[in-house]
Amino acid sequence: MKILVTGGGGFVGQAIVRRLLARGDSVRSYGRSPQPELEAAGVEVICGDLADATEVRQAAAGVDAVFHVAAKAGVWGSWDSYYTPNVVGTRNVVAACQAAGIRRLVYTSTPSVVFNGQPIRGGGPEMPYGRNWLCHYAHTKAIAEEEALAANSESLKVVALRPHLIFGPGDPHLLPRVLQSIQAGRLKIVGKGRNRVDVSYVEDVAAAHLQALEALESGVCAGKAYFISQGEPVELWPWLNQVLAGLGRPPLTKRIPLPLAYCAGALAEGVWALLKKAGEPPITRFVAVELAKDHYFDLGPTYRDLGYEPAFTMGEALDATIRDLKGRGF
Repeated sequence: MKILVTGGGGFVGQAIVRRLLARGDSVRSYGRSPQPELEAAGVEVICGDLADATEVRQAAAGVDAVFHVAAKAGVWGSWDSYYTPNVVGTRNVVAACQAAGIRRLVYTSTPSVVFNGQPIRGGGPEMPYGRNWLCHYAHTKAIAEEEALAANSESLKVVALRPHLIFGPGDPHLLPRVLQSIQAGRLKIVGKGRNRVDVSYVEDVAAAHLQALEALESGVCAGKAYFISQGEPVELWPWLNQVLAGLGRPPLTKRIPLPLAYCAGALAEGVWALLKKAGEPPITRFVAVELAKDHYFDLGPTYRDLGYEPAFTMGEALDATIRDLKGRGF
């Protein structure tokens, strides 16, 4: 089988590519930059822009299925900087699949599409899309997911996966950014520090993508969205302190009430926007809420329809992650 992975050079994309190669598939990766490591592994690498419909159609030519993983993530930036890659890019991928007669599309989404500023405790796929958006990433991913699933048909079967807080060896985002914030003295425990969240080990996330692709063959998951995680929510701050302990660092103990963190986020957003400062603010309203409230989800439909079951225990996942972080100088 020949498979296209958009964002194949990214954290999740690479994990999916490795599994596809291991099972003997021919893989093509589409992204913004060259990927010599993927090419060395036998992957066909095409550089291009998701916003260019012609380039996306060319990348999709001759493949049997698509994993659309590429997206602009983050919590700060202009509307256009998120809307173009996340919404226009997804439209182009869907249109390319339809034009090429590709029958299966797995779309990588995010639980942020159901963000509503409130705690989520065991929420399932029936949850409505969010409101009162506090960041363009969540908003544009919700638009893109809804449009991708609306394109589901007998000729193109589409499924969306929503992995939450992805970590693991090679992580360029979650834990490295947390550690950098701690190093800079910016990160404090927000709220009471007992909030429970889902986290997702990258290898299990990749496995879920391949299981979703197979499940699309029967159509059982077509047109639906599924949450992905390790299946057991963790208490966020003790979990982060476990990582810090593994790295030989002191635990986080300083606290800030959520209302104060939220106000600080609003102030920082205003300053960054007014002064057009580069980079992300040290805190935003979205981040304050996410760090303080429960966010864990119902995986029952995921187990039932995809046959998903995490292969790694939390201990195994954390051990591998900590070894990798140490090897990278953290």
